[in-house]
Amino acid sequence: MKTPGGSILVLGSGPIRIGQAAEFDYSGSQACRALREMGYHVILLNSNPATIQTDTAMADVVYIRPLEAEVVERILTTHRPSGVIATLGGQVALNLCVELHRRGLWERFGVEVLGTSPRSVQRSEGREDFRQAMLGISEPVIESIYVDNVESALQFASVSSFPFIIRPDYTLGGTGGGVAFGPDSLTERVTEGLRLSPVSRVLVERYLQGWREIELEVIRDGAGNRLCVCGMENVDPMGIHTGDSIVVAPVLTLSDGQWQRLRFAAFRIVDELEIIGACNVQFALSPDAGEYAVIEVNPRASRSSALASKATGYPIARVAARIAAGSLLTEMTNPVTGVGSALSEPALDYVVVKLPRWPFEK
Repeated sequence: MKTPGGSILVLGSGPIRIGQAAEFDYSGSQACRALREMGYHVILLNSNPATIQTDTAMADVVYIRPLEAEVVERILTTHRPSGVIATLGGQVALNLCVELHRRGLWERFGVEVLGTSPRSVQRSEGREDFRQAMLGISEPVIESIYVDNVESALQFASVSSFPFIIRPDYTLGGTGGGVAFGPDSLTERVTEGLRLSPVSRVLVERYLQGWREIELEVIRDGAGNRLCVCGMENVDPMGIHTGDSIVVAPVLTLSDGQWQRLRFAAFRIVDELEIIGACNVQFALSPDAGEYAVIEVNPRASRSSALASKATGYPIARVAARIAAGSLLTEMTNPVTGVGSALSEPALDYVVVKLPRWPFEK
């Protein structure tokens, strides 16, 4: 969509709550700035007034309203935007975008979903769809089953071995997930995951105890150009959510060959899923780094995107917004050096460590 002067609706992330920090306020603000710099008329919807992005200087029109289908429909009726961006507002915006796609609202109003398409989101976020996509390109996945009831999970456990990790569909920050070490905890975890998943489905997969977690923050444009902005290594083992883990960037414990294997695997994955913009690819790595498996892909800006941006100086959200509007990485100036194109991968000669902080005094 290269028609500066047109209107674009940006879906915000809603309230800041447990499991979701202010990184989506940052990414949404960066998106609004980038789009206005490109000459677009920006309409922002966000239910949280206590954010930077709802400042009237960020967008041309700001709606502080609930992030609900009926509210979006009224905005579309009033403003008739030509496009919508949902991949910079976290899981809340992404789920709303997919819901409106299923209802046919975008098509009815002639609104183009900019960036990663709803189909690609569904292939990334739907656990079974994602599993089949990975098997289709011969990427290793963890032994698992996709269930919508507790009985199926228990039946799977009877022919496999504990522990298992439960991953609900379409939830934020690992909400409703966890590790089950026996039938009772499996029943409890699956019941909770089904309750919290918007589509009432969870993935039950073998928990690779002692394996490490490596994340790659990848950007891909509409022409298929891609780069790895940053690799990050969780100090804590698998099962500890990235948001709660100590994370180090860049990856320090892998040889170049081991690193390149994961990097090229991430590129194959984002190509298969047809990601357009920012995404986070997560791998499980065996203790000797001899084996790996694909855990999941977040087809949007995430907490890891904010960390990668801080660590490298590469403004992921701003670049992703420009890509959503139709720009190519080869057309953009390198945002870190100011020389060459934005397709150049940042090189770190320092180490960044993220430590979780829990403000219990509140």
